Amino acid sequence: MNQLERNQSILHKYIPEKAVPTISDWIYKFDFKLRIKKSRASKYGDYRPPIKGENHLITINYDMNPYAFLITLVHEIAHLTNWNKYKNAVLPHGSEWKLEFKILMNYFLHEHIFPEDVSIALKKYMQNPAASSCSDTNLLRVLKKYDQRQDTILLEELPEGATFRYNKERTFIKNELVRKRYKCKEVKSNRIYLFNPLTEVEIISIPEKQVLKDGFGIFSSQK
Repeated sequence: MNQLERNQSILHKYIPEKAVPTISDWIYKFDFKLRIKKSRASKYGDYRPPIKGENHLITINYDMNPYAFLITLVHEIAHLTNWNKYKNAVLPHGSEWKLEFKILMNYFLHEHIFPEDVSIALKKYMQNPAASSCSDTNLLRVLKKYDQRQDTILLEELPEGATFRYNKERTFIKNELVRKRYKCKEVKSNRIYLFNPLTEVEIISIPEKQVLKDGFGIFSSQK
């Protein structure tokens, strides 16, 4: 098995099958290393330019569904192609990067790789892509429908006053919605943080006589 075949074998585990040939070609063409990382709460992926003669390096979290993984990977490859053209002379997520991202993503939008609902949300997001796909609530909500973990609880599903654990360590109490983010108080420090409604959380307790709502009905949670 040559390197191209090894790359394709690994990629089949993480991205849609139709995207594998193009991505494996890009790994060779753009000469970068792709590392699959454990889940990181602060980011889905990142890009590091060549240092002291080393390859470009892209890392992606392992636990995303294939469509989210592909979008994140293309996002980071756009940083690579943008760096090749401009080095550090432009902003990381400026107009030059947005153009690179759009050009690269078009390869997949025209190949019917994404389900229809993802494709619609992605096309709307690509009109003005942001620094992170998770900043687009609509796209993120659609992508989460394809996550393998069906028992995930999202912050927006918790009633106000619920206590939850985030990132396996920190405990918060959910407060009111402010514009597009929920105000949440960290129990240990009493500091207020703003959370995306689609943040995945672990329930600790909910106010008495409250219920949680999911996409299929209503269920209760014990303290």
